[in-house]
Amino acid sequence: MTDNKQNERKHRPIFRKPRPSNEPFDDKRYKGGRMKKSTVILRLLGYLGAHKKKLALALGLTVLANALALVGPQLSEYAIDAIERESGVDMPAVVTYCLLMLFFYALSSVLSYLLSILMINISRRVVYTMRKEVFDHLLELPVGYFDENQTGDIISRLSYDIDTINTSLSNDLVQILAGSITVVGSFVMMARISPLLLFIYLFTVPPLILFTRYRVKKVKPLFRARSAKLGQLNGYAEEMLSGQKTIRAYGKEEEMITRFDKRNGEAVEAYYAADYQGSVVGPGVNFINNLTISLISMFGAILYMMSGVNTLTIGSLTLAAMTPGKLSAFILYSRKFLGPINETANIISEIQSATSAAERVFRLLDEKVEADGMAADVVPEKVKGDFEIRHLNFAYTPEKPIIKDLSLSVKAGTTVAIVGPTGSGKTTLVNLLMRFYECGEGKIFLDGKDISRMPLDKLRRQFAMVLQETWLFGGTIAENIAYGSEGATLDDVKAAAKAARIDGYIESLPQGYDTVMDENGMNISKGQKQLITIARMMLVHHPILILDEATSNVDSRTEKFLSDAMLAITEGRTSFIIAHRLSTIKNADVILVLKDGEVIESGTHDELLQEKGFYASLYQSQFD
Repeated sequence: MTDNKQNERKHRPIFRKPRPSNEPFDDKRYKGGRMKKSTVILRLLGYLGAHKKKLALALGLTVLANALALVGPQLSEYAIDAIERESGVDMPAVVTYCLLMLFFYALSSVLSYLLSILMINISRRVVYTMRKEVFDHLLELPVGYFDENQTGDIISRLSYDIDTINTSLSNDLVQILAGSITVVGSFVMMARISPLLLFIYLFTVPPLILFTRYRVKKVKPLFRARSAKLGQLNGYAEEMLSGQKTIRAYGKEEEMITRFDKRNGEAVEAYYAADYQGSVVGPGVNFINNLTISLISMFGAILYMMSGVNTLTIGSLTLAAMTPGKLSAFILYSRKFLGPINETANIISEIQSATSAAERVFRLLDEKVEADGMAADVVPEKVKGDFEIRHLNFAYTPEKPIIKDLSLSVKAGTTVAIVGPTGSGKTTLVNLLMRFYECGEGKIFLDGKDISRMPLDKLRRQFAMVLQETWLFGGTIAENIAYGSEGATLDDVKAAAKAARIDGYIESLPQGYDTVMDENGMNISKGQKQLITIARMMLVHHPILILDEATSNVDSRTEKFLSDAMLAITEGRTSFIIAHRLSTIKNADVILVLKDGEVIESGTHDELLQEKGFYASLYQSQFD
């Protein structure tokens, strides 16, 4: 690879707006924005291929169970013909054949049960693997993917879509496997009994195939739309549930209900359209199958009446005589032959639903992951925290640049405050430092090394951060504080909590540091959650700190107490502080004033006040 190509690859933006549903992936597996059905099936089979031994056993059970079931009609032929003998009923033979039928059918049922258990076990493991792959892949996707895709839709793919695949693998696949063997075996047995009656299928099977193919093509896009509408409904519901306080504060309950009803109606209509069109297949196929059985019964009876004692003569053609037992067996084999076709037609909607769900899951898995660094040796063994930004440009969308030709140099151990109006690029800048997004143009250097060449995990281990939007997980308070600090003791946790001024609250709880919090800490206030995340940051010893409105949810008194602890923590570390309350950044070594993606002022708090520029006006406005 040439140097030009390496540079082009190195600076290729990883963030992209998610592709519209009609825009194809740059992948041969997709055609017109949709994954080919054959590709979906092959990829699903690839997951099954990891269980070759169990699949081989399943195939063996399928063959054996259906082979035993196919013996039944043959035995019924012998039993009926034993009743028909001119010398009288051969009762011992009839009883023997009936007992053998009972034995073979019972054994076939037992093997079918074992097959179902085995396939459920295989599908369980496949679904576990698939769900794990999806979750692992989500953690490797760029942050931009989550900015532009509804959380509810992502959860729908991770849960509902994969559950749909599970149902199809555990039930429908068994029916298809068993049906395929039954169809082949029944055809062979019918050919043995009466090749002449097989000609009836020349008139009924072609219409059956044409009808089924037509309906499948018509139904497939409807099931794809059904999955998409459900994902949209889940996404909307998730948004509304997370914003309940705001909705109620503004009295928008009725409006939100109306919007939900609209989306719910669209989802129901999509479900109805898919299920209605899918339900047409079963009755249509069943009608053709019943017509086939009727024709076989009629022409079989005619052949029986034309038969002699041992032979059937039609013109110059001489065949074995048609007996009541043979006619009965042929009809039974016909039902077995047509049964799997009818079952497949009845489950066609489930199969289409599963393939549509699989396509949505595979589309997520095919999303490009974050571009990792190419040189694992470029991270210094001991990071100091020197940053240099050269001609940085970035835009979420091409028509709206966020950062424009930004150049900046930050020495190790410096505390840099970044201020500016909303939308000026403050948070975007620190996101670029951690490579949550890739630079569109320009470069960022850490200790003289290009961060785009650094492995993401090693780069991000150099940062500790506290964001305005706090994140806590379901677990004890101690576990949440120690998150990211392997080997931290309870004494370390308590010291960090004390420094963050949250120790008094924690110790007042009945279970103290062992108190279990709800998911995302819903049972404590926003301010308390933010203090816990500050304690978490105080526990780590990373050389670079990012504080994005870190004290926005705490009261002024607590913030004042925290200021000394924050000063101690930032000492000797390179720190980037984003704040709207300018009183919290007076002690910063340098303050950068961003506006429209450009640094319009820089200096210390006193220097910027003396300049009486944009920063001074911002500062004074907070006291007016």
